[in-house]
Amino acid sequence: MFVSSKRSILIVDDDISILHVLSRIFQSNGYTVTVAEKGGEAIEKISSNKFDVALVDLGLPDMEGDKLFSVIHRASPETVKIMLTGKIELQGSIEGADIFIEKPVTPDRLLSIIDSKLTAKSKRLCRKRKN
Repeated sequence: MFVSSKRSILIVDDDISILHVLSRIFQSNGYTVTVAEKGGEAIEKISSNKFDVALVDLGLPDMEGDKLFSVIHRASPETVKIMLTGKIELQGSIEGADIFIEKPVTPDRLLSIIDSKLTAKSKRLCRKRKN
């Protein structure tokens, strides 16, 4: 069976320009990218795919991004869940995110944070397998 070594990311944001920019950034860095403009659309994609990373905007038109994290966690507990928000002061009241990233964020910083989280996840999974 062929297993892809490409990392996969689900980007959920209702701002189409942000989706396009982030898609280009991640594709040019070797990611397989899937996008959704609404929470409901993201749920459909989550039900049929596993993602290494879910990058979710807090304010979606049909649900708050944090509600989406519980769905992601049930479908794929190992997915790294990242909340992208301009309202960083809310981070204490939001559950389910592995990390909060405040907008605006530079592409290099975003990629670095995600790489760090994926490396930590990989090490954790390796330790689990050894035990």
